[in-house]
Amino acid sequence: MPHRDDPLSLDRRAFLGAGLATAAVAAVGGDLRAPSAGKGLALEEATIEALQAGMAAGRWTSADLVRRYRARIRALDQAGPRLNSVLELNPDALAIAKALDAERKAGKVRGPLHGIPVLIKDNLDTADRMKTTAGSLALAEAPVPKEDATVVKRLREAGAVILGKTNLSEWANFRSTRSSSGWSGRGGQTRNPYALDRSPSGSSSGSGVAAAASLCAVAVGTETDGSIVSPSNANGLVGLKPTVGLVSRLGIIPISSTQDTAGPMARTVRDAAILLNALAGADPADAATGVAAARREKDYTRFLLADGLKGARLAVVKNLLGVHAHVDAVIQPALELLKAQGAALVEVELKSSAYDDAEFEVLLYEFKAGLDAYLGGRGGAVKDLAALMAFDEREKAREMPFFGQEIVFQAQAKGPLTDPAYRKALETCAQARKDILGLLEKHGAQALVAPTGGPAWLIDHLNGDSSSLSFSSPAAVAGCPHITVPAGFASGLPVGLSFVGAPWQEGTLLKLAYAYEQASRARRPPRFAASASVPR
Repeated sequence: MPHRDDPLSLDRRAFLGAGLATAAVAAVGGDLRAPSAGKGLALEEATIEALQAGMAAGRWTSADLVRRYRARIRALDQAGPRLNSVLELNPDALAIAKALDAERKAGKVRGPLHGIPVLIKDNLDTADRMKTTAGSLALAEAPVPKEDATVVKRLREAGAVILGKTNLSEWANFRSTRSSSGWSGRGGQTRNPYALDRSPSGSSSGSGVAAAASLCAVAVGTETDGSIVSPSNANGLVGLKPTVGLVSRLGIIPISSTQDTAGPMARTVRDAAILLNALAGADPADAATGVAAARREKDYTRFLLADGLKGARLAVVKNLLGVHAHVDAVIQPALELLKAQGAALVEVELKSSAYDDAEFEVLLYEFKAGLDAYLGGRGGAVKDLAALMAFDEREKAREMPFFGQEIVFQAQAKGPLTDPAYRKALETCAQARKDILGLLEKHGAQALVAPTGGPAWLIDHLNGDSSSLSFSSPAAVAGCPHITVPAGFASGLPVGLSFVGAPWQEGTLLKLAYAYEQASRARRPPRFAASASVPR
């Protein structure tokens, strides 16, 4: 065999991985164009509008879509390259799709998501025959949630078909300082479709991989700090972390009451905007959404203008340039394209180190308070954080084969949310929003611009994650909206461009991202290579 460090070894493995993926797709009908699913139905990179147009014309039905997406999941996720991104399929999905097809036939179409298969992260409650576990075996036998998360209710009301649940970094990656993104005790390791030995990033790993590999039309992720934008960056997606309070958190297994939010993960900006239309809105059960009814847009797709960069003023975060040469090789041309499309760029500096420690302190306190409340209300044997730690120790072989639960121990040691240490940390974190708004106001800018992160790192269960660059924290701590859009590739691995704006400015960010997307056309579908083609 060639030595692992031999470039030919990388090439051969990449070729083998691509060959296996091609064979897997061929096994379900040559990119899923089976006549039984309707003439011309090809799921790879299919947009919501294209799928809707086919249903409206009678070329295929929602039931056809469910069947063909399930076949693609079997071929690429459970066999073939074994992406391992879908944790569980909804046993009722086909029946739901048929009911929506009957509605369409009777002349009722609920909107752009009617009959569209969507995958959701396994920390969103569903009161159905699927489990809700946050990837943990501790909740595998817990009672089914009493009701759907508000996000899930809104999706169902919009006519979406909940196709299944995606794997995630267990407990949304708030368990260990040495965790491996995309690994959970219940689901195992999710793999990046662009290079199978690379991390999918987390914690919305499965949602990112599934959307990137066209295992669904769109997916829903959640973020506390980076868990939407980072996997979107690593998997060549558009990912939107909304303003905290635009989307209800009721029924989402919590980390932080001040930073958690759900958001869309999609292959195009338009699809992200369509999904955001369904997710956004006030919820009396989530106080953070109190002003959402007044601040949300009725239709985010109205901002999608091809000339949306013309006249824009953008603040480039210069301290994130010069950090990673391969990222710079993608981002510098992206910045030039922004200027070519009519945007004026100014350089600024924004560092999150001033509130890094305070953020972690806040998350520890809020994780304990939030998860104790959630587990107590959920019922079952694991009723609080202490019981969770005891379960993981008993099931150490299955739950902790690679890394421990030291973050959970740190959270359990914290007191109530009235503690002075918590209040002080919260005050420090408030500086993040002041920093972002101050820079935007000072420079008259509509958004901050920066690389979203570095290329996906190698999966390493011994040492854990090794991210080289990240722009997630400022917007996450500030509760501000953040969108990432594909910008290009470094040795076959995706790199994203980020736009961060003031609270409730999702429309502006979508406009900027859409105009960049239309000018760059940077996204390419994954080819399931065994390894990245790293130059030597």
